[in-house]
Amino acid sequence: MHLNRVIKERDTDVLYICGPGHGGPAMVANTYLEGSYSEIYPEISQDESGLRKLFRQFSFPGGIPSHVAPETPGSIHEGGELGYALVHAFGAAFDNPDLIVACVVGDGEAETGPLAAAWHSNKFLNPKVDGAVLPILHLNGYKIANPTLLARMPNAELRDLFRGYGYEPLFVEGQDPVPMHRAMADTLDRAMDSIREIQLQARAEDWSGERPRWPMIVLRSPKGWTGPKEVDGKKVEDFWRSHQVPVSNARGDAAHRQILEDWLRSYRPQELFDGDGRLLPELALLAPDGDKRMGALPHANGGVLKKDLVLPDWKSLAVDVHRPGETIAEATRLMGAYLREVLRLNAEARNFRLMGPDETASNRLDAVFEVTDRVWMETIEPYDVHLAREGRVMEILSEHLCQGWLEGYLLTGRHGLFSCYEAFIHIVDSMVNLSNGIQS
Repeated sequence: MHLNRVIKERDTDVLYICGPGHGGPAMVANTYLEGSYSEIYPEISQDESGLRKLFRQFSFPGGIPSHVAPETPGSIHEGGELGYALVHAFGAAFDNPDLIVACVVGDGEAETGPLAAAWHSNKFLNPKVDGAVLPILHLNGYKIANPTLLARMPNAELRDLFRGYGYEPLFVEGQDPVPMHRAMADTLDRAMDSIREIQLQARAEDWSGERPRWPMIVLRSPKGWTGPKEVDGKKVEDFWRSHQVPVSNARGDAAHRQILEDWLRSYRPQELFDGDGRLLPELALLAPDGDKRMGALPHANGGVLKKDLVLPDWKSLAVDVHRPGETIAEATRLMGAYLREVLRLNAEARNFRLMGPDETASNRLDAVFEVTDRVWMETIEPYDVHLAREGRVMEILSEHLCQGWLEGYLLTGRHGLFSCYEAFIHIVDSMVNLSNGIQS
């Protein structure tokens, strides 16, 4: 809802990426309320009958999963395997100069290796030609049955950590919803102002190419916020017991059923919906219109935006063999020459990138450096080779990040190639499986 306000006030495009594995209901609920869900699935109508179908299909055989899935409007990130939200967000932002990607990172997934490495993606984001990523690190304190590491760190330590990564952390924390909403609105405006200022400076003629300090939000709120504080005398809100099913026996236990009813009625649905189960018109107006809705944003449905690559004639790169056994050639070097031409032919469109873990040259694809460089927003020394503020090649020694960047890039309507050694490609097998699911 806070992002909806920003979209309307600033007329900006925001792609929402939901990192927490069980955060799927938030995207389903909000796309239903904004209307995009019912447009895609008319049987989930905006009335009592549609609400009943929406609830009953959730996390049920033949229905929809509990995490964000390919069929969720506005989603490009499948949250079943944790660790890839932030790298997908950056992949979506590359070469999308007018897009802001708001990425909620759960404090459980923040403990994974890929997510920890993904914070370094800001060293590859060029504010002149790329969009922006706004990470929102949600510290609610617990995972399934344990505290989370980052949530137990004091703010001073967190601030040092993320400033070390190159961000400017802005903190929103508390337990009372009303002042928390005010704080979130103020902080989101500060973050958006900072992003706009960074981009304006970078897109001016006298920009010197320095890497900016991008804003991020650290949101501390209780786990199971506004839910039952205790069940059967055991702490639930602000504890790991709220992680999955905090009221487990509402069907057979009258006391549990009363807890559930009181909990649901505490949201005062009669003030949100009319007698037919329709969202009140004055509340529906809070959402953006048309394609500005996050569930209908074209970037989240990359096939709408994708343009075919201009491809060279591969026959022009054929090896000239006069007599058998005399010609020496390497298939990968020819592939490099082919990719060089792909990059050259699509340079103006800016819709093709090459990702790899420090192996573009060793994989014999280095012909691409005849037409482009490696993108690099850190310090560039005079003796460095093929490093530049703008480049179509992206290298970092993390197969997870290379595949994740490419996935975010592809799912927002562009093209690319991830090159990697056969022995190491298995590191990202599961990521490839998940990306196939989200593209379906």
